[in-house]
Amino acid sequence: MAEPGGGQAYARLVRAQIRSQTQYRLSFAIDVASCALGTLVEAAVVLVVFRVSPTVGGFGLREVLVMSALAAFAFDLADLLVGNIERLSTYVRKGTLDTILIRPLRVLPQLLATDFALRRVGRVAQSSVLLVAVLIYADIDWTPARALMLALTPLAGCALFAAVFLLGACVAFWFVESGEIANAFTYGGKEFARYPATIYPGLLRRVFGYGVGLALVGYQPALFLTGHADPLGGPNWLAWTSPAAAALAWTIALLVWRTGIRHYRSTGS
Repeated sequence: MAEPGGGQAYARLVRAQIRSQTQYRLSFAIDVASCALGTLVEAAVVLVVFRVSPTVGGFGLREVLVMSALAAFAFDLADLLVGNIERLSTYVRKGTLDTILIRPLRVLPQLLATDFALRRVGRVAQSSVLLVAVLIYADIDWTPARALMLALTPLAGCALFAAVFLLGACVAFWFVESGEIANAFTYGGKEFARYPATIYPGLLRRVFGYGVGLALVGYQPALFLTGHADPLGGPNWLAWTSPAAAALAWTIALLVWRTGIRHYRSTGS
């Protein structure tokens, strides 16, 4: 029998993970439901904020909900696809990475396939439903350009968050207990992207909003979709730069990943 190619091997790893996670169906259903509940709670937080204030950073409920829903969907999709890379610090500490390195397959796809968490599908499904509901509520005046923006933004946002996940995980090559550092940029980045950039101090906006690119995930696309002018004076074309920002982030993340793999020294296990 012929040996499977790389793509077939990764697909088999993912299928094996899916089979193992769905063996106990009730437990799996509870996991999916609990993941989905998290998205509803996050949306409820935005509503609670607007119960005590009519605007946030100069924006009304409709605009902030669009920002929040775009950022949540992009993040949840990235979390489903590459979120398990955050376990890299555990692999390094326990020496599990050694066993992955000696296999005749690429290391990064192996890590992504090995711990694929199907339960996160529930969160993606919930955030996609929420995004549709929010877009209907926002009563957007649709044009071809805005429809294209809506198709582009979640994919570019997903790619950007995925690069942030990978960069955060790479810290483990130099500092094993890096979980909290990585979470500050991944889950913290999601919270940053869910609200208008106008509520943050100038330094945070420059570093995280436009340096890391988080303002291009929810804030700038929501401005374009709702026709709201940027109070900070940013041009409309900024909303279209999210794919370029995602490509740059992936270039940096892969360079750091390769440097980290070369820097890694076995635990001797």
